[in-house]
Order: sequence, then C-alpha cells, then structure tokens
Amino acid sequence: MPDSMSEYLQQDMDCEGLLECFHGLKQLDRKVFGHITAAGGSMTVEEIAEAVDRDHSTAYRSVQRLLDAGFIQKEQVNYDHGGYYHVYHPTDPDEMAEDMQRMLNDWYAKMGQLIREFREKYDQPESVPTE
Repeated sequence: MPDSMSEYLQQDMDCEGLLECFHGLKQLDRKVFGHITAAGGSMTVEEIAEAVDRDHSTAYRSVQRLLDAGFIQKEQVNYDHGGYYHVYHPTDPDEMAEDMQRMLNDWYAKMGQLIREFREKYDQPESVPTE
C-alpha cells in the first residue's frame, strides 16, 4: 500500500482499490468482497472461507473488517426448530459510493484547513536573530 498521496496518484488503481485507500482494507478483504458480490446472494463465513481458501477465523476477521467499513451487511437466518446462523451480502453500491463521497468531501475540507494553517504558519517571515 502506498505511503503518500503522490504514490497513490502515480499508481494504477482499480475501483476496488477504494477499499484499501478509504478504509485501509487488505488484499484478502478485496477478495472476500469480490466473492460475496459474485455470489449474487448471501454467503456464510464457512462458504467465504472455502471460497478464499482460508480458515474460518481468518475469513471471519475479513468479514468483520468489511462489516465495519460498511461494504457488506449481516443478516440472521433462523432455523425452524431454534437456533440461527448469519449470512453476509454486499451493501447497495449507491450507498457505499455515497459514503465514500462523504468521506472524500470531509477529507478535502480537512486538508484545505491544514493547508491554510500551513500557509499562515510559514508565510510569515521569522525574525532572524541578530548578534
């Protein structure tokens, strides 16, 4: 993952790269998101773990990161005779895009404020000590 904005701007990126750029998600998270999206429905953690060829706990951590970022949703499915399990499906793409746009706007406003502060701090000539 690039360390600076200039490295991000020079890098070839696909739209899934937004998962890393905006939320610091990992390559595995992109892969999990891709499988959940491609499933066309919902997947359990067990199905996800099998699809990405990882153990259950690793798949679960990736699912949690995607949930926290808002890229997937969790749904509880109840058994007829008691008990339940969870399935995961992608969040509506328009909702995800709106969240990313809001985050970008907030970031832009924050960077603008910091640039103004930088300009104010360093635009004033400092007095040179005299001997």
